[in-house]
Amino acid sequence: MREVVITGLGIVSSIGEGVEAHLQALREKAAPRLDAQTFAPYQVHPVVPLDYDKQIPKKADQRQMEPWQRLGCYAAGLALESAGAKDDAALKARMHLIVAAGGGERDYAVDGQILTGLRTAANPGVFLNERLMSDLRPTLFLAQLSNLLAGNISIVHGVTGASRTFMGEENAGVDAIRIAQARIAAGQTDIFLVGGAYNAERPDVLLVYEMGGFLWKGPFRSVWERPGRGGGFIPGSGAAFLVLEAREHAEARGAKPLATLTGVASDRTRRTPGAVAQSLARLWKEVGAGRSPHVISGATGVAGATEEERAAIKDLAPNASLHPSGDLIGHTVEAQAPAGVVLAAALLQEADEAVVTSVGHWRGEGLVRLVRPR
Repeated sequence: MREVVITGLGIVSSIGEGVEAHLQALREKAAPRLDAQTFAPYQVHPVVPLDYDKQIPKKADQRQMEPWQRLGCYAAGLALESAGAKDDAALKARMHLIVAAGGGERDYAVDGQILTGLRTAANPGVFLNERLMSDLRPTLFLAQLSNLLAGNISIVHGVTGASRTFMGEENAGVDAIRIAQARIAAGQTDIFLVGGAYNAERPDVLLVYEMGGFLWKGPFRSVWERPGRGGGFIPGSGAAFLVLEAREHAEARGAKPLATLTGVASDRTRRTPGAVAQSLARLWKEVGAGRSPHVISGATGVAGATEEERAAIKDLAPNASLHPSGDLIGHTVEAQAPAGVVLAAALLQEADEAVVTSVGHWRGEGLVRLVRPR
């Protein structure tokens, strides 16, 4: 099995742009940046203003993308720059791509017009079909296509190897990294661009998660403090991408490894009491994690799973330094695991081992282990 290293890191969030801004925020335990007014009583971690021209030069490309796609394209460009691959067309032509993405964004004006018209339509079924066919552009039919982010990354950045899009909330991000790591380790390919993006500043997704009882509505508290008060997560806008490649491939092109990816594992428990703790114990053993790493926790703050995760980490790694990413950048759903890996790789500037947890708000568990490159 080949050794898999990380050579490129790209991230944008409510904290800022790039690895150093996030590493500094982790070191200083920076206060989160929140918007508690726009969607009150719900809060979001809004992404910082970005100069999209830096990574998406054509205004026409920017205009045809929704916010989550622009965020993803931007972070992907940062990762390619970090890996020294941004200007290497031949390398990008054989670079594979895996994106973790959710459902696309709605056209709220059209949705409102259709719902209003349905009330008085003589034949609601015919009316609905006619309006869907005539009022929504193809990319917005039944929500924007999730694989458009991968397509835009290919167009804007020239990454034209095989492309895949994974859906499935938090575990989509874990499995995107897991599949890329496994394929490189097995010698099936040499290099991948992997990541995810999420726009939290959307009334439709807030509605969906509130209907499930998953959103935090009180004043800001750490994810660890929320379960006793009902629990819930605060969504965060952002994106994170990684360039993964075989060590010998990186060395051959003169790229510096930033971290070694030693193990990625995922699970999907039924979430009965104790199931999350048992799952993490299995995954911890599977990836070979130690008892005193830095831990970037993707804990959501949702009751049940959050308490079990914290107790499991204390048992498995009693000497660990624990950093909940949800306190810093909010919960970025599909981008949560990639963002955690970016943060963990950054911490390896001052540590030998880091572990990333990803315990979904409703289902799905994952673990990623990184070590300082030799």
